[in-house]
Amino acid sequence: MRCRQGPVRIGQLRLRKGLLETVITGANTRTSHAQVVNELGRAIVAGEFPVGTTLPGDAELAIRFKVSRTVLREAMKTLAAKGLVVPRARIGTRVTPRAQWNLFDTDILTWQLVKGVDEAFLLDLSEVRLAFEPHAAILAARYATDADISHMMRLAVAMGDPEHTAETLAMADLKFHLSVLDASRNPFFRTIGSLIEAALVGVFRLSSPARDRSKIDDVAASHIRIVEEIRRRDEEGARRAMENVIRVGRERVVDALGENRRA
Repeated sequence: MRCRQGPVRIGQLRLRKGLLETVITGANTRTSHAQVVNELGRAIVAGEFPVGTTLPGDAELAIRFKVSRTVLREAMKTLAAKGLVVPRARIGTRVTPRAQWNLFDTDILTWQLVKGVDEAFLLDLSEVRLAFEPHAAILAARYATDADISHMMRLAVAMGDPEHTAETLAMADLKFHLSVLDASRNPFFRTIGSLIEAALVGVFRLSSPARDRSKIDDVAASHIRIVEEIRRRDEEGARRAMENVIRVGRERVVDALGENRRA
């Protein structure tokens, strides 16, 4: 077996505070810069400032947020880096078309989830996951070390804890999927972690298996199967097992949305 070496084992480090934890705990950064970015970003994503419109001027925004123009300018730079706005000389700062937004950005995904998501958004997320995660499982079957496999198996087994709440199961699910991305030894895969988080937030808010205790064992078993295929170095088997997990999650979301429409 070939080994692909990496300088850092991200999967065994503490998870960064991502959008899943933010949605679950309601926590938020409270610096002046973060507050301006968060409030303006949410307003743009929610459509309060439609595409093509010009944001209020610096003087008005500085008064509104009670911040200095220096803080405001830095916040605008952050929003521009996310693709939400573009400054125009003698015109002002305009909201860009959605196609220019960085939808991989954790903040933008968080604001989208706060606004509320429809079936198309969640299905789009699942399609992206299907494009990346099964191949990550293939690479994990090729490159994962024994330590990687033991770590993934512990995480998969932990998903069967009958004491899980919707919140703790979502976090356990996230840790497992990120561990597979790490075991792939491809650092680019780790950047799609925010998309996985967004998909899990959608499931967490709509229909968690933790709300039906009979499904907890099935969830754990399907994730254990992924690790077993990786342990056997069966790349095709690992791909199929990962695809199955994502498709089942997608079906659960579709069913939950259908029930909400009928309610």
